[in-house]
Amino acid sequence: MRCPFCHQDNDKVVDTRTNEDGYVVRRRRTCCSCGKRFTTYERVETTQIRVIKRNGQRVPFDREKLRQGLERACWKRQISDAQISTLIAQVESDIDSIFETEVESQFIGERVMQYLGELDQVAFVRFASVYRHFQSAGDFAKDLGEMLEDPDEVPYYLKRLKDSPQSRFSRANKKERP
Repeated sequence: MRCPFCHQDNDKVVDTRTNEDGYVVRRRRTCCSCGKRFTTYERVETTQIRVIKRNGQRVPFDREKLRQGLERACWKRQISDAQISTLIAQVESDIDSIFETEVESQFIGERVMQYLGELDQVAFVRFASVYRHFQSAGDFAKDLGEMLEDPDEVPYYLKRLKDSPQSRFSRANKKERP
């Protein structure tokens, strides 16, 4: 690995740790020439998944765009960056295990809502309000009413979200299971 400071190809690894549930390896390195430290990240290279948006446009999957949306939904909540990273890793894992090259944006949104609902209900409602394009308080109340009919039944509502997305998406792009 070339040093980003002196551009010499002579370094040693000082520390190695895994991040994001073992899907990323973080290496702390020291340049033997200039003595400065730098960090590298190693992640499995997969085929680039494309997201089919609601308007039919296909764009590359962008984990940073997903992170920004989650950070907005989790703003001023007791949710750490590590929890957000874990949630993103779970969604990516679901996508990789079910789809080969393309995934519909609705699948991603439903998965995020499923995991976010288990993590924090306020963040879930914030994300859902943007994701589902609420236009009025009535839209918001209607969607939230289902969830709040019986507070003890909230996990049932989330379970319903968990079970439903896969059945709604075409099998044309899904990986075949043995």
